[in-house]
Amino acid sequence: MVEAIVRPAGPYMLSLSARHAGDATRTFRDGIFTATLEVDGGLERAFARQFPDGRLHVVAGSEDGLERLRFCLAVDDDHSEFLRRFRGDALLGRSTSHLAGLRPMRLATVAHALLRAFCGQLITSREARQIERRIVRAATPALDHFHAPPSGEALGALSAAELRRPGLHARRGAALVRLCRTLDLERLRNVPSADVAARLLRERGLGPWSLGVVSLEGLGRWDHGLVGDLGLVKLLGALSGRRVEGRETEELLAPYGEWAGLASVYLLAGWARGLVPVPAAQAA
Repeated sequence: MVEAIVRPAGPYMLSLSARHAGDATRTFRDGIFTATLEVDGGLERAFARQFPDGRLHVVAGSEDGLERLRFCLAVDDDHSEFLRRFRGDALLGRSTSHLAGLRPMRLATVAHALLRAFCGQLITSREARQIERRIVRAATPALDHFHAPPSGEALGALSAAELRRPGLHARRGAALVRLCRTLDLERLRNVPSADVAARLLRERGLGPWSLGVVSLEGLGRWDHGLVGDLGLVKLLGALSGRRVEGRETEELLAPYGEWAGLASVYLLAGWARGLVPVPAAQAA
């Protein structure tokens, strides 16, 4: 095993960032993040915990595994500029203060993020995660209790019918398989965000929300917001006092520019904790 003591760049709180990170490949329990990673064709376990002074103890089976773990934890991506820029923002100000250590966790593969994007369309997050878990378990090998993060090859080896059985809509399953078979998804990490957006949005079945999921959780970028997210739709409805459409949330995120993806996460987390000011009648 390879281990290191890491000082995160900028404010970072593992318990806040990883509290909802559990899936078929990983969990966060009793202060310890545990994951299975696939490195050079083999499976290895990875762990992380945070000391009271803010440092992280990270452990993996190899140096490459340790680097992938650091990427998933987002420990090296300082978001202090985001916190400074929006600490006086009418909607985000209190959230940037109370949730300063929050960073969106990343998935180990872009393919997994794409799967999550397809699973999460137009259904509840709980149902989406159940479908995702079933597909990951069907597509990848396991080490102890956790499965390997799905690669494009693993997902592309499935048929649309095999994806339909765990609950993924047939058209979405067909689109996922087509993308995994025709596009080297992991190479998107080396492609500019504008080009990634242009490529993915050409695909039938992928829209701005899906692009936001892939950008945040697959590529580790904060510039594409979760436009159309049901939580943001409800928030905008509470703010405006009327029923709104998903596309209108683009206007909600527009003021945050290249930080729109991170703003999405902070708005959702802040609203859930009562940190986003909304009129009392609408909030109720």
